[in-house]
Amino acid sequence: MNWTAAVWSGVIAGIVATAVQLALWSAGPDVLPEILYRDARLTAAIVLGRSVLPPPATLAWGVMAVATLIHFALSIIYSMILAGFIARLAVLPALLVGTGYGVALYVINLYGFTVIFPWFAASRDGITLLSHAVLGVIMAGAYKLWTRQRLD
Repeated sequence: MNWTAAVWSGVIAGIVATAVQLALWSAGPDVLPEILYRDARLTAAIVLGRSVLPPPATLAWGVMAVATLIHFALSIIYSMILAGFIARLAVLPALLVGTGYGVALYVINLYGFTVIFPWFAASRDGITLLSHAVLGVIMAGAYKLWTRQRLD
């Protein structure tokens, strides 16, 4: 397994999945930037506690910084785990595994972790599910692309 590829794949996938989620939010019924601020508060509350949860969901730079750090730390960790599963796979099977992995992360994050962090139930929706699937497939694709370039 290529650890550098796994780390960068997590960063790239974290950026792309966030961009997809923002695009879907802007095309749908959700109001930007409020939904972004809400999700940032939900994420930051993992470290900062429930005190950051109450509405209104407004811009708070400290909350955004903590949420961003958590988002990328988890993206990197999740990518390292995925890399262990796909390192020896061909590209197409790796992309399929990555997509399934992203969906599994959605279930784990938004149904499993809500036992500890119940406020994440507010993010259970199709946009979040699709964004997680994108996260997984981009992790897999970026990893395979990175490792292919390094081997040639």
